[in-house]
Amino acid sequence: MPHPIVRFAPSPTGAIHIGNARTALLNFLHSKKHHGEFILRFDDTDAERSKEEYAQAIEVDLAWLGIVPDRVLRQSQRIALYEAAAKKLRAAGRLYACYETAEELERKRRRQQARGQPPVYDRAALALSAEDRARLEAEGRRPHWRFLLERRIVRWDDLIRGESHIDSASLSDPVLIREDGTFLYTLPSVVDDLDCKVTAIIRGEDHVTNTAVQIELFEALAGAGSAPGFGHHNLLSSVSGEGLSKRTGALSIGGLRDAGLESLAVAAAAVLIGSSIPLHPVVSLAELTAILDFRQLSRTQTRFDPAELAALSARTLHGLGFEAVRDRLGAHEIVGYKAEPFWLAVRGNLSVFLDVVDWWRVVEGEIALPARDSSDEAFLKEAAAALPPEPFDETTWSVWINVLKERTGRKGRALFHPLRLALTGQENGPELAALMPLIGRVRASARLCGRAA
Repeated sequence: MPHPIVRFAPSPTGAIHIGNARTALLNFLHSKKHHGEFILRFDDTDAERSKEEYAQAIEVDLAWLGIVPDRVLRQSQRIALYEAAAKKLRAAGRLYACYETAEELERKRRRQQARGQPPVYDRAALALSAEDRARLEAEGRRPHWRFLLERRIVRWDDLIRGESHIDSASLSDPVLIREDGTFLYTLPSVVDDLDCKVTAIIRGEDHVTNTAVQIELFEALAGAGSAPGFGHHNLLSSVSGEGLSKRTGALSIGGLRDAGLESLAVAAAAVLIGSSIPLHPVVSLAELTAILDFRQLSRTQTRFDPAELAALSARTLHGLGFEAVRDRLGAHEIVGYKAEPFWLAVRGNLSVFLDVVDWWRVVEGEIALPARDSSDEAFLKEAAAALPPEPFDETTWSVWINVLKERTGRKGRALFHPLRLALTGQENGPELAALMPLIGRVRASARLCGRAA
């Protein structure tokens, strides 16, 4: 495959969610798999709704997912290109002025629906004379501008859906420029894709209908065969089946990050859910890149279950080696010779990474000692007296337990549960055989004797 140039083009009008991340990752991983280029383009021509804080937050969210753009563009800085394209379309007779108000258009749609007709714009504005237009403008009306479709069957070989087509005769001529002179999404998007030499547009299937319009617009501006490839992936919905929206913040990337979920788990879920590839932990984006296959994406909308993501995040943590988390541990002052054996001991019991702070306190700090059953007091004192001498190692636990079994006759829960509570303050947790060398003899003895340590 030729080196692809792809883009992710969010509007900075809210926080991106897991569905947006799916589109971003499919583009980014596709570009990396084929040694291409990934462009982040902010579609920020809507000055009223676009906010700089949203743009910055989107860049932070993408970086957290491991997505580093090769280029970043802002449409608000490229208006001259769109003006030039609009001028070209007007000169070619493909962009025409319309003067209907929103209310008038709505009445037209209702009449068409009442007659059983599709609500397609009737092109009444094409019949206006120069005098008609002058009169309407004298009344204070300002035109919006529509792109004149060729009303033909538009075909493309979709990267995901295969052979596809849309009859543009079933569509209204799209409005490209509002009454106030600002551009809607369609024209700037096509102009930028041409200018940046985008080779493939990978996006959600809710944009399938737009494809016919955009292919005609590509060809009107740059000639036959100028349109890039298109790929339309299936959409993710909430677990209840509702669509995801930036405006509601549902399953936002920032929210998932704040909840302590692993970025690799979020990335894996965003890409693999809704495909025939089983959802599983990955150790890097490179691994995810290697298994990416558009042909394995489903054609149906897929429900996204946060509980499934949380479980995947935990499984991802459990498989991470020490080097992958060394810096993250260091940020919590988990350093030194104990750091690596500590991580290997506790990682299998973590739900989120920050759980390491509590377990580090178990091996290096003071713990709250739970109330003890009086029947266990003598046993724990016996356990303290039977502690082997230091240095503790991986055999210390089994040696100690065998002595206690012989001296006390205890076994099973009666043997292990009081020891775990005394040594860690927790009902459950990592293997005590791995924790004992980290806790050490002095701290273990103090806790067995009922002293906080």
